[in-house]
Amino acid sequence: MTEFLTVDGGTIAYDVTGADPLVVLAPGMGNARDAYRFITPGLVAAGYRVATVDLRGAGESSPTWPSYTRTDIAGDLIAVIRHLGGPAVLVGHSISGGAATIAAAQAPDVITGIIELAPFTRAQAIKVGDFRNSAYRKGTIRLGATMMGSHSGWSKYLDLAYPGRKPADWTAHLAKVATMLREPGRMKALQGMMKSSPADAGAQLENVRCPALIIEGSLDPDWADPRAEGEAIVAALPVGRGQLEMIEGAGHYPHAQYPEETLALMLPFLKTTARA
Repeated sequence: MTEFLTVDGGTIAYDVTGADPLVVLAPGMGNARDAYRFITPGLVAAGYRVATVDLRGAGESSPTWPSYTRTDIAGDLIAVIRHLGGPAVLVGHSISGGAATIAAAQAPDVITGIIELAPFTRAQAIKVGDFRNSAYRKGTIRLGATMMGSHSGWSKYLDLAYPGRKPADWTAHLAKVATMLREPGRMKALQGMMKSSPADAGAQLENVRCPALIIEGSLDPDWADPRAEGEAIVAALPVGRGQLEMIEGAGHYPHAQYPEETLALMLPFLKTTARA
């Protein structure tokens, strides 16, 4: 059942299933909290209380906000964790991966670990040679179209971001995402997130004191070299705090494309970091 938390600027929608210890799941931009539909049952079965959260501007959260930065999202997620009693392990995908970094740095009292899935956590230094990678080149073009307000550009990007294997409910999921983005304010929220710089998250990497698990898909079109991106994030964290895991064949949505493999990486990490 959807619950709502009022924060400065609007309301954040979330739902909770299971018993402590708490794990909070935050999706990427352009997605609602059902992005974790394949992961949540396994986490609950493993004995965790799982809260899935709609980002500001998405799902059932308020559609219109003053801004959509990673720092804004981190504040929303910290508020949800405190409201639910904490502490929690915070899981963030893409833009929410960067938000998880900021949240961990700002609220070490309630965040015991972070898991970042295909995270945008650092400012990107794009090189001309990157565009020799066909998937990266196509993804950049399709995201550029989305930034200009193209709904079809986002759908085409999603098709590329799930290389090879698609979820069984792929067609229905695409339709649901398209319907959400046509609601008033939702596309502008997506555009606002796309325009926000990850520099605020990158600046906080050195301040993270809890363990961090970075999971990258080997075929993620958002980077010319996904492994190198993951390695750079780990290198920017304090020594010994971060670990990188790769999922071969996965794109930008490993939790929906390869949920069993993603869960197999998450559970050992949660066993050592989640606390009731």
